[in-house]
Amino acid sequence: MKTRQPKPLRSGEHEADGHDAEARDRPWLSRLAGFTLRRRRAVLLVTLLLASLAGTYGGGVVNHLSNGGYSASTDNFRIAQDTLREEFGVTKPHLLFVLKADAPVDSHRVAAAGTAYTERVGRLAGVESAASYWTTGDPSLRAKDGRSVVVAVRLSGGDDAIQHTTARLVPHLRGNQPPFQVSVTGEAEANAELQRQSDQDLVTAELVAAPLILLVLLLVFRTVVAAVLPFLVGVTGVALTLAILKLVTEFTQVSVFALNLTTALALGLAVDYSLLLLMRFREETAKGLGPHAAALVTVRTAGRTVLFSSLTVALCLSALLIFPLYFLRSLAYAAVPAVLSVGCTAVLVLPAALLVFGRWLDAGDVTPLLRRIRPRRAAPRGPANRPVPPFWSRIAERVSRRPLLTAVPVVLLLLGLGLPFSQAKFGLTDERVLPLSAEAHRTARTVERDFAAGALHPVQVVLRNAPPGERAAYFRQLSRIGGVGYVDTPLGTYADGKRTGRPGLPTAAYVRGEVMRLLIVSADSAYSPRSAEIVHQVRALPVPGAVHVAGDAALYADTRTVIADRLPYALGIIVLLMYLLLYLFTGSLLVPAKAIAFNTLSLTASFGAMVYVFQDGHLKWLVGEFTTTGYLDVTVPVLMFCAAFGLSMDYEVFLMSRIREQYLAHGDSTRAVIEGVGRTGPVITAAALLIGAVLLALAGSGISVLKLLGLGMFLAVLVDAVLIRGVLVPAFMVVMGRANWWAPGPLRRFHARFGIREEG
Repeated sequence: MKTRQPKPLRSGEHEADGHDAEARDRPWLSRLAGFTLRRRRAVLLVTLLLASLAGTYGGGVVNHLSNGGYSASTDNFRIAQDTLREEFGVTKPHLLFVLKADAPVDSHRVAAAGTAYTERVGRLAGVESAASYWTTGDPSLRAKDGRSVVVAVRLSGGDDAIQHTTARLVPHLRGNQPPFQVSVTGEAEANAELQRQSDQDLVTAELVAAPLILLVLLLVFRTVVAAVLPFLVGVTGVALTLAILKLVTEFTQVSVFALNLTTALALGLAVDYSLLLLMRFREETAKGLGPHAAALVTVRTAGRTVLFSSLTVALCLSALLIFPLYFLRSLAYAAVPAVLSVGCTAVLVLPAALLVFGRWLDAGDVTPLLRRIRPRRAAPRGPANRPVPPFWSRIAERVSRRPLLTAVPVVLLLLGLGLPFSQAKFGLTDERVLPLSAEAHRTARTVERDFAAGALHPVQVVLRNAPPGERAAYFRQLSRIGGVGYVDTPLGTYADGKRTGRPGLPTAAYVRGEVMRLLIVSADSAYSPRSAEIVHQVRALPVPGAVHVAGDAALYADTRTVIADRLPYALGIIVLLMYLLLYLFTGSLLVPAKAIAFNTLSLTASFGAMVYVFQDGHLKWLVGEFTTTGYLDVTVPVLMFCAAFGLSMDYEVFLMSRIREQYLAHGDSTRAVIEGVGRTGPVITAAALLIGAVLLALAGSGISVLKLLGLGMFLAVLVDAVLIRGVLVPAFMVVMGRANWWAPGPLRRFHARFGIREEG
């Protein structure tokens, strides 16, 4: 009886079949890897098709993004705003047109032309109201030199409708409008220019970041194919991100800044994750494993780390959902699915690409070119002619010999860098985030210079049922509040506790029955901390009746209050989730606490640098010219904390994965730390360089908020990759020894059953 011989296999197939039977008994990640690797060409074709469809679908996402959602209001503000609109017909203008005349604005010719211009604007589709000095007699709308007038325009509809109306109307209303030269500013115009600048910056950032990423990958991997594969995964991740953004816009508003931030995160993380996988693949092939077996081990080890890492970043970003500002919420809506899709793409696609293109992985080696530039030296050797360990292993060895001596100076340095953050002041963004060349910015400075300071953005106080005999005393109290320029009331203008003049407007503009409207003009800008303090003091004063406060300063004060109220919950969610996930990942109670403490320390140093550069205006040349406002946007530290904390956890997972792997192999804690740092040091360094290139490109934006985010997150990544992972983590873990992995018996058993473990 003849034994049937198996059919000869093509090159590489023997490994696949050898692992298929095994895969059925392995956990889900190994089975998934086996499935995708067997169908690697189909995986690549499907990925190419999905990326093409995603890019096509998401290519026009910019037209669906909104510009707004930077503030939140309280009931007190909303009551005041509704009363002002219903009783006095007062609403906040979206556009301010500055009409500069060639003659005094009170002359018959100019006044007639100005009245006609105001009425023409008021009749346009999408315009709710238009008011000027000529139609209302409001002196705050006339320049101090009597040759310019502001036309305040209120638009109808929500943010998107206002955005489209602004784009449609403004080009026809600005410029030469005889006898006026017209320029424009205001919230709607500033938002429109922000969107245009954001689109331009995105293109510029991609043009700058892409060559830098390719260059770093080429220097790290030495070959063209090895450098291109992670980059292609990054491009696929960005295409998927654009499609996700477009899909999210179908259900909710998404901020225009989400495009810059999520594409930067997607590209940076995609390349980071691909880098980790590719380095592990090369490490396994160097041990003698065939391509298929090496790919399986890569997915089972580095792939598991990538999936866990993307989950931690996504969960950190999800904390933004707790804030009621749609600017922050929309970033979470977009970034969370983008990060998760990038992690899954890297794990599913890159190993398949390595098997398909693996034969060319070492083609196009640039090492000969590098030798011409810098002659290659023989590897250094130590005693007994043994090769000297790699750079990061040597660093870890030195740290392990004197852990406290190396760690304490680093901690003191980071605390010192973070000291400026103790002097941080917070405000809201206005047109000053734009370059000085932007029309909205230039015109706003003209208004600030030529018109009554703060009169166009007063604190609006609504007073109900105030006894007539107590009103004057209350007005004097308001005028004594620090930072108040003057208070305009139906009894006259008050400053420093004294009545200094007659009312600026007719009585009907101040009183409707038992409801009274007061105007407080601040000596500072509306979105400044000083103006917010005025609002808090107005609300805290003993009131002869009921008081509600509106205006830009009140909106900022409420936004700051809402963020402060929600921030502890957001931080609690991040800390709790990160601790739980790292415990499930490592089985340790100490390692998660260490990670959270060190990440917070590195972020504090970055926040200190933000204050030093962007609030105080030092070292501005690092990121190019911008306008120093004397405060930071109140939403940016929240956003940066969530994003940068997630990226820091990214590197923590990379490092802990290898340290734990080595510790489980031989049980020597110090040796595991040295080996873990040595093996992940090049990965983390290269990953930090790659995502740093993306973030520095973001720091080159013309919008100061994006500059702040880019530089702040770059510094956080740099500090984390070099000082935290290179010095503090190994020092701490060497000192703690076996205690790093300690947990009580019940928790050890819980981790043994439910923990995230290395697949066998």
